[in-house]
Order: sequence, then structure tokens, then C-alpha cells
Amino acid sequence: MNKLKFGIPKGSLEKATTDLFAKAGWMIKTSSRNYFPTVDDPHLSCAIIRAQEMAHYVEEGVLDAAITGKDWILEGGSDVVEVQEMIYSKESPQPARWVLVVTEDSPIQRIEDLQGKKIATELVSFTKRYFAERGINVKVEFSWGTTEAKVVEGLVDAIVDVTETGSTIRAHHLRIVHELMQSTPRLIANKKSWQDPWKKEKIQQIATLLKAALGADRMVGLKMNVSQKNLETIIAILPCLNAPTVASLYQSDWYSVEVVVREEVVRELIPQLLKKGAEGIIEYALNKVI
Repeated sequence: MNKLKFGIPKGSLEKATTDLFAKAGWMIKTSSRNYFPTVDDPHLSCAIIRAQEMAHYVEEGVLDAAITGKDWILEGGSDVVEVQEMIYSKESPQPARWVLVVTEDSPIQRIEDLQGKKIATELVSFTKRYFAERGINVKVEFSWGTTEAKVVEGLVDAIVDVTETGSTIRAHHLRIVHELMQSTPRLIANKKSWQDPWKKEKIQQIATLLKAALGADRMVGLKMNVSQKNLETIIAILPCLNAPTVASLYQSDWYSVEVVVREEVVRELIPQLLKKGAEGIIEYALNKVI
């Protein structure tokens, strides 16, 4: 039987990824004691692996496809196919930013000031390449965690760390000097697997449905009944992806109107619709928008 081996990122994106697969149509059941969750698809097997290692295992062919961050693809210099960007809008509304950070009172104001200095980071290879490409000689050492503490305690001159909003950095009385890159999750594939017709089609199937599930994030459907005399007024205030669906009700001068809208506009929109004469308004959740 044909089977695709897929990597689920362990950590902050693990639950978000399995929830996304559920919306896309695959039930993946995980366990804290098992790194090989069950999935209700006989043609799919899953493994939970740290995002930092994922691209390596895809490149080596241990996995056919996986989700990991762009940062870890670049860190390993992995030769993989980037199938699709995956923006997890609820769990990660902004790209992860890898930034150069110093203490608030540090004399370092720009990356050139790091000449001959020491940097700690988990993103060692990328950081070395980044500074080497700019002709800045720095010593880069691997950080096993609590990276902020190393610069606070003066163990290093600066750190390269990941952030979204910068709030944690400011809370530690640190200062961002420079942004090295932005990273978002990516669906990646092994190059040999991508050349296999069956595996490529399966990966594309997953990509399409995951993208559709992401497209439905914070979108809802609205359905309502509208009289003929109020129809144009109602349609004029409806924000929707495309023109609303309008169907006449049986032996009546009323219509059923259906739209897809952003979830955050519903609280303002429904009272307006009621004032304009809409009745029987139903709001429903969406799993996919294609």
C-alpha cells in the first residue's frame, strides 16, 4: 500500500497543526508518550519531531513531507521543496522575527559594532553566514536555552533570538539592534518524494485542504431571510468574499441570502442587518474556504 510519511512539529505548533488537519479532514490522535500518532488515513503516517530537526529528516528522506519553520530550513541549509507557506493566523498572527539583541545600556548600536564580539544563539549556522556575508568577524556560540540571561549576565556581547512582538525582550530590559530575518511555517517535501507521482499528488492534496482550512480561519457564514423590498439595502451593507448567494423562497416575495464574512465584523453587522429588515439570521462556522 502506498503511504506518505509526514512530520508534525513538536512544541508550540503541535496542537495548532493537528487542529488544522482536523479541519482539513484528517483526525490525528497524539499522546505525550508516543511520537507516532494515529491518523484516520491508511495512506498517511505521522511522526512528531522537533521543528529544528524537521528539514534534515525531510532532506534525508526519512520523511516525505512535513511542516517546519523557514528559519530551520535556512539554518540547516536543507535542500527540500517548499510546497506552501502556512500562516497560522490564530496561534502565530505575526512572522517569527530573528533579531540581534543587546542590553539597554550596551554601546552597540548597529551590527557593525559587533566586530570581534561574541554572540549566543540557537540559530548558529545562519547567524555565522549572515555576519560573514557582511564582512563582520564575530564569534557565534550555541545557546542551549535561557538565551536572554547570557547577555544580561555579560557572558556574551549580544544574542540572536526569536520574537514576535518584542515584549519579552523589553521585559528583560534588552534592546533590539537589528532584524536578521522573518520566518513563517512551511509545508516542505523531500525532492525524491516530490518526483513520485503518487506522493506528489498526496502532498498536493494535503496542501490544498490545509490551505482551505487556513482560509476559513476567523471566517463565518451568515444566512438570513430578506423581503424583496429590503433586498438591495441588505446586499449593499454585506461585506463578503464574492457576491452573496440569493435564492427565492417558495411561493413568496422573500429571499434567502447567504454570505461568508470575517468573524470580527459579525458583532457590528448583525444589528445593522436587523435594522434593515433581515430576519432569521443564522451564523455558522466554516472548516474550509477554497
